[in-house]
Amino acid sequence: MPYSEDRSSWFAGQGLWSHVPESDWRDWAWQLKNRITTVEQLERYMTLTPEEKAGCLFANHKLALAITPYFFNLIDRDDPHCPIRRQVIPRGEEMVVSAEEMLDSLGEDSHSPVPGLVHRYPDRVLFLVTDRCASYCRYCTRSRLVSNAQDYNFHPEYEQALRYIEAHPEVRDVLLSGGDPLLLSDKKLDHLLGRLRAIKHVEFIRIGSRIPVFLPQRITPELCEIFKKHGPIWMSIHVNHPREATQELKDACERLSYAGVPLGNQSVLLRGVNDDAEVMQALVHRLLRMRVRPYYLYQMDLITGGSHFMADVRKGIEIIQALRGHTTGYAVPQYVIDAPGGGGKVPINPDYLEKLTADEVVFRNFEGKQFRYPLKRTPVKENVGKVLPAEIHL
Repeated sequence: MPYSEDRSSWFAGQGLWSHVPESDWRDWAWQLKNRITTVEQLERYMTLTPEEKAGCLFANHKLALAITPYFFNLIDRDDPHCPIRRQVIPRGEEMVVSAEEMLDSLGEDSHSPVPGLVHRYPDRVLFLVTDRCASYCRYCTRSRLVSNAQDYNFHPEYEQALRYIEAHPEVRDVLLSGGDPLLLSDKKLDHLLGRLRAIKHVEFIRIGSRIPVFLPQRITPELCEIFKKHGPIWMSIHVNHPREATQELKDACERLSYAGVPLGNQSVLLRGVNDDAEVMQALVHRLLRMRVRPYYLYQMDLITGGSHFMADVRKGIEIIQALRGHTTGYAVPQYVIDAPGGGGKVPINPDYLEKLTADEVVFRNFEGKQFRYPLKRTPVKENVGKVLPAEIHL
């Protein structure tokens, strides 16, 4: 999948909605109200493939269809293989379930002491605050829960979750996710962040959100003031392809950065979207230019109906090898597999280590050259017993 990046282009504009007043376009409530949510709406703007039409008709049984006008503009409507199109337009392949796939692929339900809270790691919890998103990724890990198309009937219990966190002093890190936390109103976010900040043993508050990517209009000055008030609030956004790195996203990331929000990015390795070293290099370079540090590259979870997105793990390793040493270290994400069934994130790295003994480490660099690092030191005989000069004071 060759990719040629225009370094000057940030894909700005209203596209199909150029007739809409700019004040409406910049209103995140307008964007939500005018989302594309049906096959009939889609077919007004593009010709669906038979595979896509079948997927759209099935969507409400698995994961709802929803695309903001802003994000829909990024789709190449003439290319059935468009990497943006693949991420948000359902396909009939979602109906194919493999034996290895799981409804709750990360074992979150089994690690949930109260509704909406997952406590897997010793010092941190995942706080699921909503089941709604601005748009729905077709490879969503929580497709069982998000949009409620599968009648999961998720109802977060904020007070129960907050009381649990208060009662467990080992919890120093809280990650807000969902669904997407930034779909909550400013008032609710302000209240929730304030409650968490009031818990003395909570040191670290994070938000996982794709709202800046799907709905950058949501990153308002008022929202940024809330983050300043309760900061530092760390945020992981979710960009998979350089075409998603628009002027609007760049502006939203700058507003967040100026509000004191450190930004990282989590990408999912997806076949036909970003399983290519050139594409990934263009993406991570754009992220850094938007003040976003590439954080994780995930191997896709074993979700039901997701096999058409599954990229080979060897391709992920190849991509990391193509980045390491060939671009700044800040641009290289950690490639991980979130262990099926709830084992947590496990790093998957290229094998640079060739030998480790009591005496030395033998390893290769990014060029494949071999190096040795001694673990034992041999004193040089002529220096043994020599007295340091008097003028040197330890």
